[in-house]
Amino acid sequence: MGMENRALAVREGRTVLGIEFGSTRIKAVLVDETHAPIASGSHEWENRLENGIWTYSLEDIWTGLQDCYRDLAEDVKKQYGEDLTVIGAIGFSAMMHGYMVFDEKGELMVPFRTWRNTITEEAAARLSEEFGFNIPQRWSIAHLYQAILNNEDHVGRISYLSTLACYIHWKMTGQKVAGIGEASGMFPIDSETLDYDAKMMRSFDALVEDRHFSWKLKDILPKVLVAGQEGGRLTEEGARLLDPSGKLQAGIPICPPEGDAGTGMAATRSVEKRTGNVSAGTSVFAMIVLEKPLAKMHPEIDMVTTPSGEPVAMVHCNNCTSDLNAWVNLFGEFLSLFGKLDRDSLYQTLYHKAMEGDKDCGGLVAYNYFSGEPVTGFEEGRPLFVRRPDSHFTLANFMRAHLYSSLAALKIGLDILLKEEDVQIDSITGHGGLFRTKGVGQSILAAAMNAPISVMETAGEGGAWGVALLAAYMRYREEGQSLGAYLDQKVFADRKAQTMHPDPADVEGFDAFIVQYRACLPVERAAVDSL
Repeated sequence: MGMENRALAVREGRTVLGIEFGSTRIKAVLVDETHAPIASGSHEWENRLENGIWTYSLEDIWTGLQDCYRDLAEDVKKQYGEDLTVIGAIGFSAMMHGYMVFDEKGELMVPFRTWRNTITEEAAARLSEEFGFNIPQRWSIAHLYQAILNNEDHVGRISYLSTLACYIHWKMTGQKVAGIGEASGMFPIDSETLDYDAKMMRSFDALVEDRHFSWKLKDILPKVLVAGQEGGRLTEEGARLLDPSGKLQAGIPICPPEGDAGTGMAATRSVEKRTGNVSAGTSVFAMIVLEKPLAKMHPEIDMVTTPSGEPVAMVHCNNCTSDLNAWVNLFGEFLSLFGKLDRDSLYQTLYHKAMEGDKDCGGLVAYNYFSGEPVTGFEEGRPLFVRRPDSHFTLANFMRAHLYSSLAALKIGLDILLKEEDVQIDSITGHGGLFRTKGVGQSILAAAMNAPISVMETAGEGGAWGVALLAAYMRYREEGQSLGAYLDQKVFADRKAQTMHPDPADVEGFDAFIVQYRACLPVERAAVDSL
């Protein structure tokens, strides 16, 4: 589609907008009728640790969203000479889980508790035992029950329990709804009824019956919707919140809000059985769509769903690239003393240097634990680098160790699925910031999983593009067309992917690194206890 046709599509509203709130960046992507990104905007932000809680303020949320949208609108104007006034459909997404609770007046009752907090250990353990179903600490229901166990006085006055994506959607449309994938990170889902698991919901209500709350759990959770359903329409108030300039028109259909897991599945064509994807950014998670239930419950494995409601085994790790980025920034700060430095070149140079390192990292070990890591049993984290005096201490091994570290906890979880549960996978697609440097993150993941890994040309667009695809599916799908069929036929039929097969020497090297990584976990524990 040429520039003139794209300008006409913008003018006539034949576009779709996806906006996703990541941990460090809010990203907006506008796509045309071929689902190709034609404009983008972004806003950098960062969570903060306040009173022991990882959080973002409401001001952070709204100023970030508005700045991101303004950046997108300016990109559209610059490229096509058009104001963004009408859009075919919109989708909002955000990092999953967490705890946002509002009273009957719509006021936030306690600061937003993000997925990154590992403060619900008691609640998560009790609920997992009660349900016979793994409830991770970051899930919304774990945060709610922990607040109850803590006797927090706001709990009895809760009118709405939300995630970040559902909160944004509510303010845009007035509708308290969640896409089923997002909902599956709040409370367990029954894939047969495509709703919250009714038996577990009754169990929870019975568990807190003696508290005599005015609400039942289903009263305060968002309504569950599946991909293809309309989640509401942009209200006048929502339009002004998104675009304070007043140019964007109300009435635009908006798809159900989805979490970054669901948008990652859409963006990587990983919504059918025996497919999977790995999203690697500030956090890292792998999603595998299952053929059959797992043989038993594993505390390292979360059960969520695709945006259409199919069961998915998820390995989620709180930490991925934060420590890696910190080291790259340190090298950048050093090099900037000698003159101007291009950030992309810095990453590419250091990442490619890592590929020259020893396959086992020469005895170097790193832990990227900015926060707790439940897969390895840590409630708190301390970034840590350790080596023996006789280790092969080179820049290549140093960078390789930190790249391995970014995926080490994920590998520990995936080994349970692949080796203990014998889960079968036909294809794995990688996406997110770790894969921006061509061939590097991809080869490291291939070594970790001992499986071929594909990266698509749209990998850098990530979840914002994924939620745009879900919005397009809602708006433009054919009658009876499944999400998987829509993605296959309408989105990915002509899109290229680069597939990399594992190098046996890399696989052996990563396995050797993991042996040392496991052996040194007591060192990380000592760092948490002492520092």
